[in-house]
Amino acid sequence: MSASMSSHANAEPNLTPMLDMVFQLVTFFMLVINFKGAQLDLSLKLPVLGSARPLDTEGHDELFVLNIDSQGKLKVYGIEKDMKAYIAGEARVTIAKMTFDNPKFKKGDELPTMVVIRADRVTPFKLLDDVIKTCQEHGFRRFSLKAMTKVEGP
Repeated sequence: MSASMSSHANAEPNLTPMLDMVFQLVTFFMLVINFKGAQLDLSLKLPVLGSARPLDTEGHDELFVLNIDSQGKLKVYGIEKDMKAYIAGEARVTIAKMTFDNPKFKKGDELPTMVVIRADRVTPFKLLDDVIKTCQEHGFRRFSLKAMTKVEGP
């Protein structure tokens, strides 16, 4: 006999396979989660425009999505935010990133981010104009207004 009868048996479970599986599940969910989809406020009824076409970002621009409801209030991930403060904060983050990536970048330069405005179809143009002007004051110059090509739902 190779083992003596007097020794105590230690039954320690091997956690390596379980930890490996947990790591693989976490990695899988990190890869498949869609944070961009969470930015969209699906309760908005976008305007209908027959000539609407998909946004062409040429594969290199970052998108800054603004959801504007019918009263002109900004919603981010379903939470109402102060429009001017939120846009200013995003501009500061973008400027800091651009300054770090490109030392020749100056504060007054145009930001490479595309602002995507998703506004409800009954939002007055005056409110949209305020959003665009606020973005321009902070260096955003590229805009895209989202619309649908046909009416959805009943």
